[in-house]
Amino acid sequence: MLRMRVPHRAIIATLIAASLGLSHAARAHASAADFPQPPSLRVAVNFWKNIFGKYSEHQILIVDAEHLGRVYAVLDYRDLVARGESAVTVEQVERAGMADEKEHIHDLLIGLDARQGNDAGLTDEERRIWNLFAKSPSPGKFAAAADPSRIRAQRGLRERFAEGIRVSRRYLPEMEEIFRSEGLPVELTRLPLVESCFNIEAYSKVGAAGIWQFMRSTGRDYMHIGGVLDERRDPLRATRAAAEHLQANFAALGSWPLAITAYNHGRAGMMRAVSDTGTTDIGTIVRQYHGSLFGFASRNFYAEFLAAVAVEGAAEQYFGPLDFDTPFRGDEVPLQQALAGKVAASCAATSAAELAVLNPAVDSAVFRGRGNIPRGYLLRVPPGSAGQFAQRLAQIAADARVVPEAHIRATRVAKRSTGTKKTVTRTASAKRLKPTAKRSGASGSKTRRPSRRHATSRVAESVPLRNGQIAVASPPDA
Repeated sequence: MLRMRVPHRAIIATLIAASLGLSHAARAHASAADFPQPPSLRVAVNFWKNIFGKYSEHQILIVDAEHLGRVYAVLDYRDLVARGESAVTVEQVERAGMADEKEHIHDLLIGLDARQGNDAGLTDEERRIWNLFAKSPSPGKFAAAADPSRIRAQRGLRERFAEGIRVSRRYLPEMEEIFRSEGLPVELTRLPLVESCFNIEAYSKVGAAGIWQFMRSTGRDYMHIGGVLDERRDPLRATRAAAEHLQANFAALGSWPLAITAYNHGRAGMMRAVSDTGTTDIGTIVRQYHGSLFGFASRNFYAEFLAAVAVEGAAEQYFGPLDFDTPFRGDEVPLQQALAGKVAASCAATSAAELAVLNPAVDSAVFRGRGNIPRGYLLRVPPGSAGQFAQRLAQIAADARVVPEAHIRATRVAKRSTGTKKTVTRTASAKRLKPTAKRSGASGSKTRRPSRRHATSRVAESVPLRNGQIAVASPPDA
């Protein structure tokens, strides 16, 4: 097993925790009581419960990024999808609406700030937003909230989250066993719902991959990454890596809220947060720490985890009956030599396509005859086929067991020479379309300019969904 390099400060933190009588071994075997929900995080947790379990991917909330209870608007574009509009058209309309609504909310906040505390003659919409700030005594509260970085568009995730729960049952039994064997709370196996919704093809714009979204630099401390192998893409092998990584976070930081947040913000970053705030309380850190890299994702990561655990635990209540995937099954065969993908499939008495599904860490091109599985790799094969694997392999001539390197090189050259660029065509009809986005709430609905947004259920009932809105979110928002 590869060992994580623990920074000097992490060692100090471990010694401090030990001196306080905090047994890391005992904590590793702790129950859900080690995942407290501070009162200051309650609004954020409720917000994410509704993002995961209530709001559709075609509903967009416009919120105050620093106070998620302030939901300015909810944009609803589900009718576009129901009418059969193309995905490109729906995306364009949503993006335009989000941008328009952000600008509208900004203008409203600036206008409220200019009133200098005078609430006479407010419109219904201005009054509703005014009341969202009723508990804030700051005279500059509206101007501060008008900062573009504070006006955030957050898309609902209900469909993706339900699919993530459904797919998770394929891997969770073994994932939970891995965490139990390491003495870790099994609740941690729900983190991939936050990271990727259990999408094994997930690949972020910054290079994080797999259901656990390991960056290449971190993943190399625990997994094989390079050539035709990327074990970040294998849910179970990445789970073993995640268990080791989270255990190291816990050993350095002494609590699960901090260890979980460090999964997003980094171990050293959370140690700086503890040092700067003088506390290990996650609620205080989220509220008071203003590190330059401690942004929206890091501040909300632990709240999202708590919300994910709650929604997953009440999946039928949120989504109704789900058709769960059957548990992942397979035997493992250590390869004593490099082997062509199709040859390996023959030895396992299965198809190359099925073997590719069982071994997502291996580049799919290998199973199409464009490479070899490296020597030493632990190949996953269908249940019951491991015993005959070596016997079938022995019947294949040595020179027929691998794809020749010359053939691999020739294939790469041919692929490069025939490669073409993909283009995206935007149709005129998409540009002309001006559909409506619904808003519903206590003050009813009305037709207005395009807009975007999502909100928590606690506030959504009091937030009108206006008609005639379009939505757009910049990549960090959506």
